[in-house]
Amino acid sequence: MTGLLAEHTEGSRVDDSLRGKTALVTGGSRGLGAAFARGLAAAGASVALTSRDKARAQTVADEIQNTGAKAVAVEAQMRSRASVVRAVEQATEALGPIDILVNNAGLAIHRPAIDVSEDEWLEVIECNLNGVWYASQAVGRQLIELGRPGSIVNIGSMSANIVNRPQMQPAYNASKAAVHHLTRSLAAEWAPYGIRVNALAPGYVKTEMSPVDEPQFRRHWIEDAPMQRYATPEEIVPTLVYLAGDSAMFMTGSIVVIDGGYSLY
Repeated sequence: MTGLLAEHTEGSRVDDSLRGKTALVTGGSRGLGAAFARGLAAAGASVALTSRDKARAQTVADEIQNTGAKAVAVEAQMRSRASVVRAVEQATEALGPIDILVNNAGLAIHRPAIDVSEDEWLEVIECNLNGVWYASQAVGRQLIELGRPGSIVNIGSMSANIVNRPQMQPAYNASKAAVHHLTRSLAAEWAPYGIRVNALAPGYVKTEMSPVDEPQFRRHWIEDAPMQRYATPEEIVPTLVYLAGDSAMFMTGSIVVIDGGYSLY
């Protein structure tokens, strides 16, 4: 880690602006999702995190509980509406009505378009787009029925606006572009109910999903970016917390790009 990166990572802090709120983070067992769950808890929220692997999610929940915050792990298959609805119900039973939804769960398949199978295409779209829809609809319905304001933050990607290289990932790119416009559509429709819907569009972040340290990717992933580096999950967290909380009360339908300037070129 360079001195500049270490400085920025260590300086990424959040306050307790979400105290008294309940958050649900999908795909919260690792990478950005785990960092988001920790950040929301550090800001005062009670956090439910979903994963296909409940044991792995429970490890993150236990870590959060050890800090004195409330956290629960819930199993959810994002490709199944019934599973997502059940996860929302279980999170609500454990922690109370959901105020904040972070639609983070997602996957990518790197394959040239001509080689992408039907099953691979559907797997990506069903998780990255349909899963966002299922969770948003379930939480949105709950908020509207209870007459409560809320915040939904969808994790999109700079890949909604650019075509990545050298890897080809047409299904992922298409799914994230759809997530961005679904964000705008829900923001417009649900604003009268006090429900804000925004999206974060990260660039290359060091997670299991993005092997940013592999030499074959450095030329295009790192050297093409004006800041000449990747991000850490902790650097994305403060913006997520801002969008989730009352400091962003007049902000809805926005797509916040955090990519080190990558998409400038």
